[in-house]
Amino acid sequence: MIVVTGATGNVGRPLVEALKAADEEVTAVSRRMSDAAVPEGVRDRQADLADPESLRPILDGADAMFLHDGGASAHLLSPRDILDVAKASGVGRIVLLSSIGVVTRPQSASHGGMMQSFEEAVRQSDMDWTILRPSNFNSNAYAWIATVRAQRTIAAPFGDVGVPGIDPADIGEVAAAALQDSGHAGQIYELTGPALTTPRQRAEAISEALGEPIQFIEQTRDQARTQMLQFMPEAVIETTLDVWGAPNAAEQRISPDVEQVLGRAPRTFADWAKRNVAAFR
Repeated sequence: MIVVTGATGNVGRPLVEALKAADEEVTAVSRRMSDAAVPEGVRDRQADLADPESLRPILDGADAMFLHDGGASAHLLSPRDILDVAKASGVGRIVLLSSIGVVTRPQSASHGGMMQSFEEAVRQSDMDWTILRPSNFNSNAYAWIATVRAQRTIAAPFGDVGVPGIDPADIGEVAAAALQDSGHAGQIYELTGPALTTPRQRAEAISEALGEPIQFIEQTRDQARTQMLQFMPEAVIETTLDVWGAPNAAEQRISPDVEQVLGRAPRTFADWAKRNVAAFR
């Protein structure tokens, strides 16, 4: 059995679907779960990673586990306690969703430091482990849904600065491969898309998918910060804006790891936009 935490998220959903398609026995775990959130035949359970003991009955009998840090609540988690429960329950393989920020922004508590503690705990767990370090998620474009729907506009800073964003479905498929095959043990995969894309180009891709024009509005850094303060801690915002506005060489590097694991090129942002265009209508 494979246990997937964060099963209703942008990576968890395609991961569960990939495992189900491979006829794996899957348990999908989330803090908030409904029957509609997982494919038919997948067992769904509620648990909170901040309370590792809530995982114990779910992990009993599991062979492998996908560990998602919990996003905004990651600072509340104890990775060593979570892994101790997993190991005591018989889990022998762990796949961690980390971040490219561990190597590109190691001094940032929000982008690198927090995930460093997770990676260290996983590497010292005595389980077979694989670590995934994705770049910027293409699904971050969901932040533009409201203005695209209402005004057919997209506002973002640094309109012509590119990063190699990754399709969460590709992350899910790489995770599925690592969870099923011991040949990925001890590997750290950096996951990016096939090319750099700028906010302006991503807006154009959504426009093409919709078949309607979208106006791109380039924000100043201060305008973007003001908007982001509505849903993001200030410390996270500053580092995020630094990454978007002045990515370093490691943040713009296009990795071969998706193709190495899956035997195909990673999906483009245009692919993601076409597949998810209904959200913007």
